[in-house]
Amino acid sequence: MTADHSVARLADEIVDHRFKSLPPDAGGRTLGELAAERRSLFTGGFTTPVLALSAEALEHNLDLMEHYATRHELAFAPHGKTSMAPQLFERQLEHGAWGITAAVPHQARVYRAFGIQRIFLANELVDEAALRWLAAELDSDPGFRFVCYVDSVRGVELMEAALTGCGARRPVDVVVEVGAGAGARTGARTAADCAAVADAVAAAGTLRLAGVAGYEGEVPQADTERVTDWLRGLVTLTVRFDEEGRFAETDEILLSAGGSAWFDAVSQVFAEAPKLSRPLLKLLRSGAYVSHDDGHYRHVTPFNRIPEEGALQPAFRLWAQVVSRPEPGQAFLNAGKRDAAYDLDLPRAQVVRSARDLMGTERPANGVTVTKLSDQHAWVEVADGGTELEVGDWVGLGLSHPCTSFDKWQLIPLVEADGTVTDFIRTFF
Repeated sequence: MTADHSVARLADEIVDHRFKSLPPDAGGRTLGELAAERRSLFTGGFTTPVLALSAEALEHNLDLMEHYATRHELAFAPHGKTSMAPQLFERQLEHGAWGITAAVPHQARVYRAFGIQRIFLANELVDEAALRWLAAELDSDPGFRFVCYVDSVRGVELMEAALTGCGARRPVDVVVEVGAGAGARTGARTAADCAAVADAVAAAGTLRLAGVAGYEGEVPQADTERVTDWLRGLVTLTVRFDEEGRFAETDEILLSAGGSAWFDAVSQVFAEAPKLSRPLLKLLRSGAYVSHDDGHYRHVTPFNRIPEEGALQPAFRLWAQVVSRPEPGQAFLNAGKRDAAYDLDLPRAQVVRSARDLMGTERPANGVTVTKLSDQHAWVEVADGGTELEVGDWVGLGLSHPCTSFDKWQLIPLVEADGTVTDFIRTFF
């Protein structure tokens, strides 16, 4: 399955002041025309700061997760909120994704605007306006499949009222969301709560129970044992619901979990699921793998625990320029909170390119440490004996947490290893 031709039309967008860091002399060109020029990120007129996405690392990560899901007999609906980039959705679908996961109605609307035919909304949906929109989408396109969470009887009542009120003709598929424990995020907390929600779905004329789902990343004090136990509870509830005949209206039973930290546990436990009355669709939802990172996920990825499965590669690098050296041991870069993810870890200085020869050799940023971010500045300490920085030099920064990197950039150059820009990734946050 692939997204429709709307993705190709992104290349027709005009380069102008809306997009950070694009070459000023490219104004008036289309993105496709600018990409065809194959300019250098370093000498082609791009202004700093500029976020770059590695073409090679992106392809590696897409390929690695495709083969991982195939080996473990998992369907894959990567979480699109990580990037909100239709071009990347298309690449993920080309690499075998079942569909794309969303978190809020706006994201689902973006997906539909670019032809996504299967959407898993990993959240409750009780907004009347959004449900009216959803009903219209389902009624107008028989090939569109949509699934979302439910975790309360009240939520089911609100969905039923909104869908009945707008005359919805197709039922909305829902999965009971199982909470990860006391004090966790959303999700029904007990088996009895889950059964009550399922009973309410059965009584609603506009909903259909399609399965059971949750998010293991919210398990309190998560470790392998706790996450595995919770996932086994998810499977047990699915089996019980099936034995009780709760999935009589669906052709397949959906069992879903999987963030980017524990998908190895998901694959292990889902493989233990017994045969049910209907085919079991085991759906993984990890999304941060696309760009990976140099911070949080670098340390928690399951591939660290199972190195024989492969390794993801950080695909982002934020290039900023040294704009001030006001004191010995101190430097300031022209990238700050508006440009770099900082919710989990500060950026990490990795390499330096001399302003005197930007196409020259990169040198390691030894002893160069980002200590704080202002709105538009990075505070940098330069240790004695560390890599010397000169005003004008470009510093390549590794970023933590891709979810809050994409949302700061509407347009991201896709860059080959030698600095050649081959495309531009458009985001829709």
